Amino acid sequence: MAKPNYQYEKRQRELEKKKAKAEKALKKTQAAEEPELPADASTAPATSTADSAE
Repeated sequence: MAKPNYQYEKRQRELEKKKAKAEKALKKTQAAEEPELPADASTAPATSTADSAE
């Protein structure tokens, strides 16, 4: 019977945790930047409206 490779299993868990942490940090930075986007987006329709008026 084969012995379980605990080091491999532990490394896989650590990699999953690291990946989840990185994704969470990415979401957090995107959420922090997101409120700025609607402010820019509100000026964009005004510009496109002025372009279409010409």
